Amino acid sequence: MNKGIKLMMVIAFLFSKANAQTNGPVFLDELNIQTFSEGIPSLSVKTSAGGDSMKIRGNYFKNGIGVQSTSVLSFLLEGKAVSFSAIVGADDKANKNMVCSFYVIGDRKILFESGEMRSGDAPKKTNVDLTGIKRLGLLVTQKEEMSRSYADWADVKISMLEGSLPKNIPNDDEKYILTPPVSKKPRINSAKIFGATPGNPFLYTIDATGEDPLVFSAKNLPKGLMIEAKTGIITGKVSERGTYKATLAVKNKFGETAQELKIKIGDTISLTPPIGWNGWNSWAREIDKEKVIASANAMLDKGLQKHGWTYINIDDAWQGARGGAFNALQANEKFPDFKGMIDQIHAKGLKLGVYSTPWISSYAGYPGGSSNFEKGEYPDSIKNNKRAFRYVGKYRFEKEDALQLASWGVDYLKYDWRIDLRSAELMSEALKRSGRDIVYSLSNSAPFALVKDWVRVSNLYRTGPDIRDSWLSLYVSAFTLDKWGPFGGPGHWNDPDMMILGNVTTGTKLHPTRLTADEQYSHVSLFSLLAAPLLIGCPIEQLDDFTLNLLTNDEVIDIDQDPLGRSGRLVSDENGVQTWLKQLEDGSYAVGLFNIDDYQKTPQSFFRWGDEKPKEYVFDFAKLGLKNKWKLRDAWRQKDLGIFTDSFVTNIRHHGVVMLRMYPIK
Repeated sequence: MNKGIKLMMVIAFLFSKANAQTNGPVFLDELNIQTFSEGIPSLSVKTSAGGDSMKIRGNYFKNGIGVQSTSVLSFLLEGKAVSFSAIVGADDKANKNMVCSFYVIGDRKILFESGEMRSGDAPKKTNVDLTGIKRLGLLVTQKEEMSRSYADWADVKISMLEGSLPKNIPNDDEKYILTPPVSKKPRINSAKIFGATPGNPFLYTIDATGEDPLVFSAKNLPKGLMIEAKTGIITGKVSERGTYKATLAVKNKFGETAQELKIKIGDTISLTPPIGWNGWNSWAREIDKEKVIASANAMLDKGLQKHGWTYINIDDAWQGARGGAFNALQANEKFPDFKGMIDQIHAKGLKLGVYSTPWISSYAGYPGGSSNFEKGEYPDSIKNNKRAFRYVGKYRFEKEDALQLASWGVDYLKYDWRIDLRSAELMSEALKRSGRDIVYSLSNSAPFALVKDWVRVSNLYRTGPDIRDSWLSLYVSAFTLDKWGPFGGPGHWNDPDMMILGNVTTGTKLHPTRLTADEQYSHVSLFSLLAAPLLIGCPIEQLDDFTLNLLTNDEVIDIDQDPLGRSGRLVSDENGVQTWLKQLEDGSYAVGLFNIDDYQKTPQSFFRWGDEKPKEYVFDFAKLGLKNKWKLRDAWRQKDLGIFTDSFVTNIRHHGVVMLRMYPIK
């Protein structure tokens, strides 16, 4: 092409751009901005993150977006944007010690950087050209996460070509399936160890795959237990303390299999991490009896129970007024015949959990475990001003509520508030004296400084804030848990929150998770390595084949449910790859190689640009002290890879994982 033609083409392009019609500026607070956010706290529209008027160094702004903590906003522009402008700064009501920085990034190039800003600093203006930009990222970083970390994108707007608006970054990568189909032959997938308290009701189900009908049996069960041959449900009571070794067996026309079950009758329950479902991210306040029963049925219909999934947990919004034999919280009108519902769920071999709080009013505005009235009334004056009663009242009802839960047959309690040790201890004691084994879960954001106390009083404790379906949230919730690792174990599990798979309601209406397929494999892998509770939050009946495949890999679940109960530890972080290592009961190791691509080390790393590539990585296990020969097995593909000495070379997809099981060769 000669120079004259090139010059004419350039002139024509510039002329067309100059004459292109635009929509005019689009204020970002007029978009459904929550769908563009990957931050953990929700955004505030036209106000600061604290809910007050947006104000930077005395200047008020009517338009804008208030954010807190690290904030990530991603937009697909497809080259149809003209310009971006905003006024940025720390809000006047922000923590005085907060230090934040603002970035505008287009197609990996930093177009604007504010530098460090504090509350009281003068606002800064940015106006950048977006011509030709395909993907735009708006980032606010915090030097140190703290309370009231309020930052403002004031008067923030984008000018687009006529007929165009910013779009969400697509999540249309291939949903590749790795887990092979299950065998027609029987395989037992339930926990290999189970704890119960002497004299309390015992409920354990042999979960097994294989073509139906299956026939279940058990030998050497301790006195007081019996098994139902058609369902594999073991019930009864054991009076004598001790450790019992029973042999479970399952057979069908294709074969028979057996597995040892170690039963520990003593003071510790929840000897493996709870695995099941929680209804909040599916239905939030709209939960009712019909949805709970439908979820339990779907747990069976989708085959999840066969792979060990056990709990059906009702979150906030079931609670009604106090009453009954114990003057305890009763179920509200959405849950008629609460005990009958629980009995139905137990008959399926599943367990049921509920939610409560020591506060007067729960987060969703339902009655809690305390009151300023002696009999625990919850009058309209509280209903109409719920947020004002998020504190522990004058009168407490832990004993009454625990007895009611036990009477109904509840198996799990999620206790949710801004955790204080005294309230946690009181409910812990009440549950232990209730006459039933009830798994006790503390939520949320348990202070790490008191981790030994959370281990002492509860069965699991939330290690951070509510999780959202974004890589940022997953990273904060799980990839930063190494310091908690030494404290998790049988009877006391580190809990990163519910799983963000399938269709979820985190932040917006029900929608498919925004994690890529690679990120979802990393999600399940890391939770399993951490020995974390596995509680899915999606509507079970809506599970697609990909998500169902993620949740039914028995070799991956075995790593999570390993009887040793060790939490995986971060043993290497180099060249953009994190290596997590978990010791297992049989002497083998589980390993996760995660391509995090130096996440959070650069402003660009917070975003997905669409050009990410797999990374070749040399897993030098000799460098980690794992010398000599090892048989390696791909846990997701359930495939032996061979015998390796000192190292293994592999390719890891962006934000993806290679999950291995290593068996020593002597």
